[in-house]
Amino acid sequence: MADIVVIGGGIAGISAAAEMAGSGAAVTLLEAEQQLAYHTTGRSAALYLENYGHPTVRALSRASRRYFENPPAVDSPVLTERGALVVAPSDQVDLLRRQMAEGRAHGTHLEELSPAAARGIVPVLREDQIALASYESDAADIDVAAVHQSFVRTFRAHGGAIVTGARVAGFQRATEWSITTTTGETHHAEIVINAAGAWCDVIADLAGARPIGLVPKRRTAFMVSAPNGSDRWPMTVDAAHTFYFKPDGPQLLCSPADETPTEPCDARPEEVDIALAIERINDITTLGIRSVRSSWAGLRSFVPDGGMVIGFDDEVDGFFWLAGQGGTGIQTSPAAAALAADLVADTIPRSGLDPEPFSPSRFRP
Repeated sequence: MADIVVIGGGIAGISAAAEMAGSGAAVTLLEAEQQLAYHTTGRSAALYLENYGHPTVRALSRASRRYFENPPAVDSPVLTERGALVVAPSDQVDLLRRQMAEGRAHGTHLEELSPAAARGIVPVLREDQIALASYESDAADIDVAAVHQSFVRTFRAHGGAIVTGARVAGFQRATEWSITTTTGETHHAEIVINAAGAWCDVIADLAGARPIGLVPKRRTAFMVSAPNGSDRWPMTVDAAHTFYFKPDGPQLLCSPADETPTEPCDARPEEVDIALAIERINDITTLGIRSVRSSWAGLRSFVPDGGMVIGFDDEVDGFFWLAGQGGTGIQTSPAAAALAADLVADTIPRSGLDPEPFSPSRFRP
């Protein structure tokens, strides 16, 4: 019998599993698909971006940076300097100023730029379509595969067991958890970690726990040809988050930054979302995008207040939530996993973060 069964082999599940195994627990990880990181993690265009997300998420991001700067079991850097340029048409200036004030209040270095200065960084921008811009120089690309593998290697080095193709079919709870999968196997543990991404409320329902109101939202991405000299451009996004584009090798990765509510599923891109992104990007740049080389979609899951959920269920004994990453799961994974491991072990969080704002009990009447 394991001490802990972790459900979900994306970044949330594997990072938590690695932390808990490293603390001496016997941990088994169950992944529904035949491979780890098949859904959101494997489709992420991850950027380390401090000035993004709920205040508690930003705290986790800041606490995670040290891990990314010196990750274990990785031979090369997982962060690559990128920078993030946020542009605001005239109707988004007030929004951008609020975003800059909030970011600076949390210690993020943000530089205010004129339209001409923004165009100096990304020459395809149309100055007449921009009223203000900000630049976050510390933003960086994250090598998602390398980060995920660093947790996999750490987990295995501490004796962790990974079972793929193990979709959970049901739970029973007596003195311990019995978790049955669709293959007919049964796994036993004292604690269940619900890190199933878009399926977290589904897993909770199977376990007899009340849902937390998780809403999966589709995010579309696609690749287009990149002009010469674009490889060092920063990620470029508008203040209202209606599009973004950034270099990805010899191409540009683009998105309408859509957040379309959907059921948990193997997400697929919609042509209308791609067309909308192309229109928005072409309006503010001279890129003149006309064709798409490839496209995909993933799910980003949110709870009502936009924060993350990390903690034991207050009604079901031994059921632990690690959910609601909302598109920040990669950049928060080291600190979120450490917080989860500390709470499971009932020790004071090493990060110094207050666990109360992450508790699932905040959604109970």
